[in-house]
Amino acid sequence: MRRVRLKCNGGPAVLFVEEAPVPRPGPGELLVRSEAVGVTLPTVRKVSEGGGPAPLGGEVAGAVVAVGAGVTAFAVGDRVTGLCFSHAYAELAVVHQSMASVIPDGASAVDAVALVRSGLVARGAHEAGRPRPGDAVLVTAAASAVGTLALQYARAGGASRVVAAVSSAEKADFVRGLGADEVVLYGDESWGDPVDVVLDGVGGELLGPAVRALAPGGRLVAFSSGGGTVDAYELLVRCASVIGFRIAAVARDEPEVYGRWRDDLWKLHRNRVLLPRVAAEIPLPEAERAHRLIESRGNLGKVVLIP
Repeated sequence: MRRVRLKCNGGPAVLFVEEAPVPRPGPGELLVRSEAVGVTLPTVRKVSEGGGPAPLGGEVAGAVVAVGAGVTAFAVGDRVTGLCFSHAYAELAVVHQSMASVIPDGASAVDAVALVRSGLVARGAHEAGRPRPGDAVLVTAAASAVGTLALQYARAGGASRVVAAVSSAEKADFVRGLGADEVVLYGDESWGDPVDVVLDGVGGELLGPAVRALAPGGRLVAFSSGGGTVDAYELLVRCASVIGFRIAAVARDEPEVYGRWRDDLWKLHRNRVLLPRVAAEIPLPEAERAHRLIESRGNLGKVVLIP
């Protein structure tokens, strides 16, 4: 089978295609013939930071072709989506059953990788911020895969005002079409009237203006892998708080909650409350082009690789 790997021999990181043996699913694991692979920002950052040959994780969706010992909830032939922590950029990938869910009839593999993982992150960040009906919510990276769904969650949750923060004015019409009432740019001197909740998927230098956008008693949810530093004095004067969120912690420690959120995602999708956006479908061997699209902040929605 073909798969994409990362190598860096003292120079820029390179993604290359190789022939590899078909993996065998271990206990509790599924072997999935991938129809679509979702590219995630943490994986893109891992490549940009360089390093030795390494597996590239991501979301996969396709048909189960083999199961490991102890698997009872899935069978060969089931169409599933899930997070692969090893070699996701491959024609066949291994997914642990705890990370997998069935793709409903009528939904495509591309729908699945655009909706499930990004939707779970958006749902979790929204829950962590505890917005009340009538609150104002600001979403950074609003044109990203997670951001597009976070905007829709905020609108469906009864926010009085939904603000989208994006990197360029060219994205304004796109995020307004997802429910944003206002659009601000990262470099703007002010992000407008204060908001009650900020859902931040960027981190880094953007944490400063994100905190300053909070109203008194506001909450900032940091769910990005971008790191960054928050000025404690800015929190003090606003009586504001910062909450860290990782969907992996929910999957590990609260599997019932994780499963319920996952089921809710498909219900909301079926009722057209949540509609994922796909920026590009790119052939698997061109994974480097997919990464460049995300690094340049040129994507409007999810970037998907097609094996």
